[in-house]
Amino acid sequence: MCGIAGILAQGSVNQALYDALTVLQHRGQDAAGIVTCDGSRLHQRKANGLVRDVFRQQHMQRLQGTFGIGHVRYPTAGSSTSAEAQPMYVNSPYGIVLAHNGNLTNSEALQAELFRDDLRHVNTSSDSEVLLNVFAHELMRSGAHEPTPEQIFGAVTRVHARCRGAYAVVVLIVGFGLVAFRDPNGIRPLVLGHRTTEGGNEYMVASESAALDLVGFRSLGDVRPGEAVVISLDGELSRRSCADNPKLTPCLFEYVYFARPDSIIDSISVYRSRLRMGEYLAERILERFGEAHGIDVVIPVPDTGRTSALPLSQRLGLPFREGFVKNRYIGRTFIMPGQAQRKKSVRQKLNLIEAEFKDKAVLLVDDSIVRGTTIRQIIELARQAGAKRVYLASAAPAITHPNVYGIDMPVAEELVAHGQHEADVAALVGADWLIYQRLEDLVASVAEGNTAIDEFESSVFTGDYVTGDIDAAYLRKLSLKRSDHTKQRLESETRGESANLELHNHA
Repeated sequence: MCGIAGILAQGSVNQALYDALTVLQHRGQDAAGIVTCDGSRLHQRKANGLVRDVFRQQHMQRLQGTFGIGHVRYPTAGSSTSAEAQPMYVNSPYGIVLAHNGNLTNSEALQAELFRDDLRHVNTSSDSEVLLNVFAHELMRSGAHEPTPEQIFGAVTRVHARCRGAYAVVVLIVGFGLVAFRDPNGIRPLVLGHRTTEGGNEYMVASESAALDLVGFRSLGDVRPGEAVVISLDGELSRRSCADNPKLTPCLFEYVYFARPDSIIDSISVYRSRLRMGEYLAERILERFGEAHGIDVVIPVPDTGRTSALPLSQRLGLPFREGFVKNRYIGRTFIMPGQAQRKKSVRQKLNLIEAEFKDKAVLLVDDSIVRGTTIRQIIELARQAGAKRVYLASAAPAITHPNVYGIDMPVAEELVAHGQHEADVAALVGADWLIYQRLEDLVASVAEGNTAIDEFESSVFTGDYVTGDIDAAYLRKLSLKRSDHTKQRLESETRGESANLELHNHA
């Protein structure tokens, strides 16, 4: 999962891009980057780390220009080296810079085509560099000295014909402006904003509407599936559908976990959808146990479990209490390589308020359960604090399959619910009982915000992949890339490369 932003304005965009990336920081904490354009000259800063650490005053002063794009990243394809931080650049044609959120499921085949047929070299294992070169090649086919919106729409049409998977993209073209487009299924989010200044029209695209709000842009709605948006330097906006039979099937997990609660994605309030998840989950508990559920208090697992836990407690007529204090400077644990690192991180991330647990039957409400590492330790902590019973409710159904569209869900064998019944998972994580949200209730919670959507990308719960190109062979290959063993090996190699570079620089 990544966060992207692009701004075309009448004045300098460096600060606005920085601010937007801080709002999108939850979507990726591995690396950050900004590229701006000042006339015909590009200025770039990107590196591993959080936004606040990557961009210092000297970097911001160099990022001059009236349009630019930014990116925050965690790696799902490729590795976590700084060489694969985005945005990425090619000089032919025109000079093109691209930032991408998602995952190309046919990246390897495309890379072979680029080398064999398009005579283009890809220097990293990042599918974003593949996508950049596919777009650049298709735009170059127009042969124009300067690109036109028509030629850009044609290039995006051919990109859709070649690429498979999920991709929300923002592109900077030197001397022209910005381009944004979204895959024909609209799996990853992308919103468009506008504001009027004394100098004229200014536009912004971003992964979430919260980024528009902070920077002062009014939302014009979402970039539609298969659509391309072209914004020229003189502030002219052009939009066109560039895909055959596009269908909006947004990722359901965005609403469960990834997106900020204050964002509106595909006309759906993330916050309100999470409130509804809690209401449906309360009904599920009453269906199973009635009033004899035995719960004394409802405590959310911070932070995303909080919104669902409150209406759940109200429906059950139970007290809602904060039992955990979170250290906000520890990253998300399910994307960390290695069980040992995840366990250490959980201990660093949460501390308990013991009085809320002692001698009580506690219902913990979490947004979802992936590996089970975090919740297992949380339950242990609750028991150590004196809880007499610990129950667990998940606002999402059981996660049983890997994600192939840009979320670094682990391989199936590392998912705690894979091949397990609800009672088995409860035993594995140490809960007295566990209850999952039903998939139909989760869909209803989200779909109520936009009744025009009749299908969501929900493969992590069902194993059904909307692009239709995922088979057992692909998942086996994905398993080799995403296993803890592979991640630890790549991390070790990256540390070795960094140490060698540091020794070289000091020599």
